[in-house]
Formats: sequence, C-alpha cells, structure tokens
Amino acid sequence: MSTIPACPQCTLENTYPDASNYVCADCGHEWPMAAAAEADDSADAVIKDANGNVLADGDAVVLIKDLKVKGSSTTLKMGTKVKSIRLVGGDHEVDCKMDAGSFMLKACFLKKV
Repeated sequence: MSTIPACPQCTLENTYPDASNYVCADCGHEWPMAAAAEADDSADAVIKDANGNVLADGDAVVLIKDLKVKGSSTTLKMGTKVKSIRLVGGDHEVDCKMDAGSFMLKACFLKKV
C-alpha cells in the first residue's frame, strides 16, 4: 500500500510526489507535503471536555447546558448523565445514546464525571 495520500480535492488516489508537493494526476490539484504531514497529526487529536479533561471511549459525562435538538421540539436538559460515550471525528466529537435517542454532541457542552 502506498504512503502517498489521496487528493484532498477530488479524493482519488492517483497522486504522485513532485519536489516538495504532491500532485493529483486526475484533477491537477497540488498541495505541499508539509500540509499532508500536519493532517496526519490532527487525526490523533485529543478531545477535551468543557473543563479541559481528556475524554476517552466509554467515559460518562454530564451536559453542562440545555441543548435544543435541531429539527425537533426535544431539549436535552442540563445535568443529564450520559454513559459510555464514543469519540468520533468531525465537528461533533462525541456520539452517545440517551433515553431521547442517539445524538452527536460537541465536547465543549460536556463535563466528565
């Protein structure tokens, strides 16, 4: 398997190194090799709660603020305890199941128990 990353623009894997850049043969996009190395480092980013405590899979957390669920009349109340969270990538870092359903939450609205 090749260590050359896929193109960030078209996501195809037909890329090659050229001096200090990677080049996509399909769309012609060029990006620096240093940016690809930084992207690999951010994949292992540490997720912290509102108090700065490091979160891990399986932790229990508490909501620190009432959260309105988009597209629904449901509100997640402050102080609600959520058990066995799962950390995922993206904008909403925490995936969890509660009595009201399954939700993806931002870690800044959670406090580790």
